[in-house]
Amino acid sequence: MADVQPPPLRSLDDFLLSSARFAVPDVRDLDRWNNRIINNLLYYQSNYFLCALGFLLIVGYLQPLQLFVGGTVVTLLFLGFIWVAENQAPIRRFRRNHPLISVLAILLASYLFVSVLGGVAVFLFGIAFPILMVLIHASVRLRSLKNKLENKLESIGLKRTPMGLLLEALGQEQEAGS
Repeated sequence: MADVQPPPLRSLDDFLLSSARFAVPDVRDLDRWNNRIINNLLYYQSNYFLCALGFLLIVGYLQPLQLFVGGTVVTLLFLGFIWVAENQAPIRRFRRNHPLISVLAILLASYLFVSVLGGVAVFLFGIAFPILMVLIHASVRLRSLKNKLENKLESIGLKRTPMGLLLEALGQEQEAGS
């Protein structure tokens, strides 16, 4: 964990404005689309983190208790899922073979648990909306040469970043940087 380096914040011009190139992904080529998402998650992770944090701060200002309860529930469920997956071979195989279903199961379990506590609105708008915006941007943002170079450094282990560790925990490490 000591060798984890926080990635640099990408410029607003590179992230959203004039030099940014966007295109609708080819939904018939899921491997290429998945590769684009993973590589953009790695490259723009600091920008994504700041955008999600900004949105969470706004929601936290409006509904602090519900946001805290919802965030705690989602974090505990996510950590519990990773612990079970690392300690149970069948769950670990399922997670590696079906990463999308695994993430959706975490989100569904979180939604059900938070709804019992009455924090559905905070969960949906405070946690799921930033995740949705990140996934949409990562899906439609075309990669640049600098993006590809940075992702290669991550994939061969010369750089370790928080998003790289998260993708590795979700079983996506073999595809990052390809």
